[in-house]
Amino acid sequence: MSDFSCVITGGGDNDGPGGADALRASVESVLGQSLRGAEAVVVLASAADPAVRTAARTLADRAPGRIRLVHADPAVRTTGALRNVGLDAANGRYVLVLTTGERLQLHACRNLWQAGETSRADLIAGRWSRAADEGGKEREPSWQGELYARSRTLARFTEAPELVVRDALVTGFCLRREAARRHGLRYEEDLAHGEILFGPLAAAAVGRIALVRRLIVTGRAVPDRARDLTALVEAHRRVANTLLARGLPELREEREKAFARDHLVPLVRSFPGLPAARRTRVAAAAARALTGPVPPDLPPLERVAVTLLARGDAEGALTAAYALSRPATVCAPLTTDADGRVTWGSDGKGGGGDRDPSGPPLDITELGHQHRPFGELRLMNRLTRCATAEDGRLLLEGRLVLPGHSGPTPGTPLTATLKFRARGGARAVAFPVEEVRHDGNGIIWRARADVSRRLRPVGVRDTAWDARLTVQAEGPDGPRSVSDLFAPQDQVAGAVRFAARPRLGRLAGDTWEPYITLKDHFALRLTARRRPARTTHRLIRYATRFRPARKAKLLVRALRKRLDRYRSRGFKAPAYNSWLTRLPVRRGSVVFESHMGTCYGDSPRALYEEIRRQGLKLHATWSYDSAPAGFPDDARLVRRWSWRYLWALARAEYWVDNQGFPQHLRKPRHTTYLQTWHGSAYKRMGFDETRVRLQNAPQRERLQRAVDRFDHFLVRSEHDVNTLARAYRLPDERLLRTGYPRNDALIAERNRSETEGRLPRPPLAEALGLADHKKTVLYAPTFRGGPGKQRRSRLLLDVREFAARFGDTHTLLVRSHYLESARLPVCPPGTVVDVSRHHDVSELLALTDVLITDYSSIMFDFVLLDRPVVLFAPDLDAYADERGSYFDLRENAPGPVTATQDELFTALAELKKSDTRYADQRREFAERFGSYDRGDAARRTVEAVFGPAASRASRGSRHTTDHDRGAGR
Repeated sequence: MSDFSCVITGGGDNDGPGGADALRASVESVLGQSLRGAEAVVVLASAADPAVRTAARTLADRAPGRIRLVHADPAVRTTGALRNVGLDAANGRYVLVLTTGERLQLHACRNLWQAGETSRADLIAGRWSRAADEGGKEREPSWQGELYARSRTLARFTEAPELVVRDALVTGFCLRREAARRHGLRYEEDLAHGEILFGPLAAAAVGRIALVRRLIVTGRAVPDRARDLTALVEAHRRVANTLLARGLPELREEREKAFARDHLVPLVRSFPGLPAARRTRVAAAAARALTGPVPPDLPPLERVAVTLLARGDAEGALTAAYALSRPATVCAPLTTDADGRVTWGSDGKGGGGDRDPSGPPLDITELGHQHRPFGELRLMNRLTRCATAEDGRLLLEGRLVLPGHSGPTPGTPLTATLKFRARGGARAVAFPVEEVRHDGNGIIWRARADVSRRLRPVGVRDTAWDARLTVQAEGPDGPRSVSDLFAPQDQVAGAVRFAARPRLGRLAGDTWEPYITLKDHFALRLTARRRPARTTHRLIRYATRFRPARKAKLLVRALRKRLDRYRSRGFKAPAYNSWLTRLPVRRGSVVFESHMGTCYGDSPRALYEEIRRQGLKLHATWSYDSAPAGFPDDARLVRRWSWRYLWALARAEYWVDNQGFPQHLRKPRHTTYLQTWHGSAYKRMGFDETRVRLQNAPQRERLQRAVDRFDHFLVRSEHDVNTLARAYRLPDERLLRTGYPRNDALIAERNRSETEGRLPRPPLAEALGLADHKKTVLYAPTFRGGPGKQRRSRLLLDVREFAARFGDTHTLLVRSHYLESARLPVCPPGTVVDVSRHHDVSELLALTDVLITDYSSIMFDFVLLDRPVVLFAPDLDAYADERGSYFDLRENAPGPVTATQDELFTALAELKKSDTRYADQRREFAERFGSYDRGDAARRTVEAVFGPAASRASRGSRHTTDHDRGAGR
């Protein structure tokens, strides 16, 4: 008996593509296993292709002890029946089934075998990947990340519902052979894609299951959903019925939703690439197969797409496909009912819509299209005709969808312009639109373009030109819409061509050819169809691939790599540390940086403005990371990690920042480093962090060297001394107990509001469109990522629900962490405003009435205003366990701590009561964590750090002036 039997079928009705080559790849992946006890059981159908039979025999002759050929009975034809023959023939302790073309990773069998022997599990499963595109690039399904985040053993499959909710067990798993026979596990022989059902049946039948976080199988083919939809639906239904029979209706519902998202939505997305006749056939097949209800909790556009597909509406599904790839584009007319609900409408002209009047309306209110005016909306512009006009010009006709709630009304005079723009360039040519008219819920347009005469490309890099239509209602303030032209791939294929006249001559190209881009946009490209141009293109192609050209390319590539190396941080840091730090100091020079150059704000800004207010003769330089927008116009700016940045750091007398200059850069001996820091600590920091304690010695030493550069460290209370200073091992003599300069503005605002009232608000309120009669709520969650993690965050607060509940009386400002970004849904005007990119959070706090946060340090600053704070921390316990904390937030919070959104909304609705109840606790919180914040931190810090330097700089300036005057005399 072998350790592992890998069953591979040949000649079945559902084998993977590739025939003999695919079978050879699968078998050779078994032969290459590091577990030598792995055998390949190749089951050949009687009707298998001769090439497949020849390949199987050749492989068996090469490794007779590792490959067994099993010839199935002529009555056995389906893939499921062939796999059952393989299961019967297998004699390994574990059995794994591969679809032809799938390949095992080098250690796949060893990893599965070891997990099975260790856990005594009957089913052992691991990751698998599939071809993501035509280029063969492999990608794992996104949901596998959470399912296989760690290796673990399950007592029952319900401990990991994704095993049966998703198609997790279609491949990449093995069964203990004895358990498979004990439970009578077999493939359904009448079911195409029987692997979809077999895996869940096996998981439900066996007891213990082991999950291995390793990649097991690659090369799985993506099913042809347009061809196999009926079979896929049938397999899915049998899985769903199995879950229901086992008393698991909630998993059945999750399975329905997952099937829609994993199979039906991708099928709709593929519609623009399908010919019109095939789209019609697929939609008709879907209408016959999809007889059940559409899962109601799908996202709105996915729900629309699946519903239209199930109704057999090919044109509607095509339009939904465009909408899925462009959620911000209005692709169908919108209908608004009396309750303000917005539904996907029908234009009756191929624009896609609800053709079943008895079906329920397709609600897309969540998308928020109704909250945007006509000029800000992206509108679907469907190209309906592309042909050659009678006069030989390019004839284009199309229809622009109107949203229904805004835009030009019938009878409004309209003008339109069709513009072709060279891709990647500034050149554009405009053509007038001959006909443009309103037809109720859309705009019909017709244009003729003399592209042969007026479109004159150079012929080198401007060979592709994109089309765009501009429609405007007449009048100085008439609404205006700019849109691309959309069409399916077969709309213009080989339809029309026009002569081209490149400026470099017709050897560069001779024909304009309309085509549809990969993003479904209409465009023109310059091609070579006549013999002179084709010959020229062949010569150029040959010349660029001739040996001298290849050598020149290699030389250019090598030079580019060398230049990239000189621009890299790995080269710059040693150069800076070895040479630039030897440069002489520039007296009075200061380099400011806030949050690693991402903004102009926080305490560095407050100190910079205090220095300017006092008129100190200091030479200030600010670093910026991505773009200089938002920094003072008269400030000297340097891009972070540029050579100018390193030069400024090397010669600076002072460094000032609130987070940390690059750790790899050594501080020159003549430089004084003022670290203002960026907030008091709730979560553990520095050497108190578990992550840091688990690092190796060189990593901890690097952090220690970076901290040792600090000459001054600002603290705002003794809490900072006992937490931050101790966590970063800072001696007491380096601490400046001045408070945070950024908080001077908050204390000044509190004093002003106490004496003069809250109105008028700061000027920023008007810039953000904040109404005086509405309360301003700032939602500012903390950073939940870490080193190497993605910076796209998902807000825990449903801002759309907030707008629905409180939008009439409150405006929500949303500020994601500066290391993260979050995409907000469209909400009614004046209800939700994204202020994540605003440079200085102190300006936002000054106009905020209520703060919602979790455990961000922003709460330590906001309490200085003595205004309400509500903490919304659904994951408080998990976060505290993972990151660690310095105190119990629930016992010491400056406001109510809520764990659910309902609790949060209740707290906001009863804010007056909770504000009175937490007033004393909030003041105690402010005193405990901000006792040194007295409103003069910037002045005190400048006196403590820059006073002597400013005097020296001033004296140096006077000395220079006197010397110059003497020279002048």
